[in-house]
Amino acid sequence: MEPLSELRALIARHASPTPLTIATAGIRAVASNSPTELTHHVMEPMLAVVAQGAKRAVLADKVFEYGAGQYLVVSVDLPIAGHIFQASPELPYLAAGLTLKPTTIATLLLEMAASDQPAIEPAGFGVSDAPAELLESMVRMLRLLDRPRDAAVLGPMLEREILWRLLNGEQGAMVRQIGLADSRLSQISRAIRWIRVHHAKPFRIEELAEMAAMSASSFHRHFRTVTTMSPLQYQKQIRLQEARARLLAESEDIAAVGYSVGYDSPSQFSREYSRLFGAPPGRDVARLRTVATAEPVLV
Repeated sequence: MEPLSELRALIARHASPTPLTIATAGIRAVASNSPTELTHHVMEPMLAVVAQGAKRAVLADKVFEYGAGQYLVVSVDLPIAGHIFQASPELPYLAAGLTLKPTTIATLLLEMAASDQPAIEPAGFGVSDAPAELLESMVRMLRLLDRPRDAAVLGPMLEREILWRLLNGEQGAMVRQIGLADSRLSQISRAIRWIRVHHAKPFRIEELAEMAAMSASSFHRHFRTVTTMSPLQYQKQIRLQEARARLLAESEDIAAVGYSVGYDSPSQFSREYSRLFGAPPGRDVARLRTVATAEPVLV
C-alpha cells in the first residue's frame, strides 16, 4: 500500500472520527469528521504529518495552511490559534504527531558531519511537503499501535529514524537547532520557558537577553524571528491564554483571574482579552461552555 494511503488507514483505525488524541510509543493520532472552531493553545516542539484534510494556524500576524501529504515542525513553545477547515464524515481530517525531544536530536547530531550542520537564523514554525521516506517511517511507527509489546523496544528506534529523516529534510536546519544547546534557538527557548513559567511577572528585556547570553538588540531580533512577535507580545498571549483556561475551569471572578495572570487593571484585562478572543471574558467563557471545544492539541 502507498505510504500516505496506509497512514490514513492506520490513523482512521486508531483515532475515532471525532477530535481525539491517543498516545503510545511516542506517537499521537488524531481525527475529526468536521471543521472545528478556532482554538488557542501553546504548541510545544513537535512534528505533525497530515494524512487527510487540512488545517490553518495563526501565529501573530502570520497564517499557515497545511494539508494531506505535508508536515510541519514547531521548534519552540508557541501560542498558536488553529482550526481544522477541511474535514467531513466521508473524508475526516487525519494527522499524526511526535514530540521533538532535544536530547534525542542531540544524540543524532553526533553522528552527522559538521558540514551537514549549517548555522541558520532560528525559526519557530515551518511547513514542507513530506517525502516518501518520512511517510514510511511514520507508517512503521503507527503500526506499533497494533503491537504494544513491540512498542517499548522498536518505538525509540523508529523515533530516531523519523528524526533522522527530519534532520536530512527541508526543515532539517530548524530541527538541528532544537538539539544544539548553544544554538540561537536554544538560547531563545530558555527565555521563552522563563516567560511561560513567570508570565505574571514584569520583566526587562535586558534580563531576558542576559539569560539568553545575547545583547538586548540581538535578543529582541532573534526572539521576533523565532516567534514572529516581541517578548512583551508573547507574554501577553501567554497571559491571556492562561486566563481563558482558568476562567473555563474555575468559577473565579474575572478581575481576580486577570490579576492572577499579571493584570493590575480589570479594564485593560477585559480590553486585551476581547481583542484576542473576540468577546469580553464573561461572554466568551459562557459561549465556550455551551460548545464542544475539545479539539486535540495537534496542529
